[in-house]
Amino acid sequence: MLQDRSELTPADLLPQIVEIARRAGVAIMTVYKDLTPSVELKQDKSPLTQADLASHRVICDGLAAQANQFPILTEEAAEIPFELRQTWETFWLVDPLDGTKEFLKRNGQFTVNIALITAGVPILGVVYAPATSTMYFAAEGAGARKQQHGVDAPIEVDGTHKQRPRIVTSLSHGGGMDQTKIDLEKIGVDADQCEFVPMGSSLKFCLVAEGSADIYLRNGPTMEWDTAAAQCVLEIAGGTVSDLEGNRLRYNKPILLNPSFLAAATPLIPQAT
Repeated sequence: MLQDRSELTPADLLPQIVEIARRAGVAIMTVYKDLTPSVELKQDKSPLTQADLASHRVICDGLAAQANQFPILTEEAAEIPFELRQTWETFWLVDPLDGTKEFLKRNGQFTVNIALITAGVPILGVVYAPATSTMYFAAEGAGARKQQHGVDAPIEVDGTHKQRPRIVTSLSHGGGMDQTKIDLEKIGVDADQCEFVPMGSSLKFCLVAEGSADIYLRNGPTMEWDTAAAQCVLEIAGGTVSDLEGNRLRYNKPILLNPSFLAAATPLIPQAT
């Protein structure tokens, strides 16, 4: 739970963060309407659009106005030394536009991700897909929910055993499929009996959280801001997110790169203590 600067709980903060994500989505969709958005490349050669920057500004302004003045770590301003970050007990972790490649493909499978981290664990998460006006959100003490087409309902994982498990795979990073099948076999899942569902951005976690899929196994590189908000949604919906040794995925590491991980409706790897 939060221990500094305010008595507000994650559940208290959640409606405000949902609204910030929605406003960021409006900023993204304003750029999305442009058929030829200007694109530049980041240092790692991944694309950066006007939409990333517009969403970044909306989110940072909104979080700065909150009663809880926690530090903000965002993909578009990630060069904060660990020597400083390690002093942060609680902070916001943000990806203003997760799935920039999906944005540029114009397939709608991109999201705004906002998470609140305390002691390395996500305790609030909002994932908003503005192209479909779909909002997933969760916080300690508030449960996990989904809003779409005017319907707001609680969500939870489907923990039933399946003869044909539904595996979510990356839409734009499919080169690791062979390794994914190998890793599935290592945890006792027969890849030949699985149904594979391609999806972009952090929506992969959300499909598991709402019971539309069973497993998301990622063996390619991701960063902390790619996963934190959706991990919170999935865990509060009843699922698990761990590395392939069973350690819960944690945040604010010296290096912000995630290990390979398994997001699942039910634990498939013995959980480390």
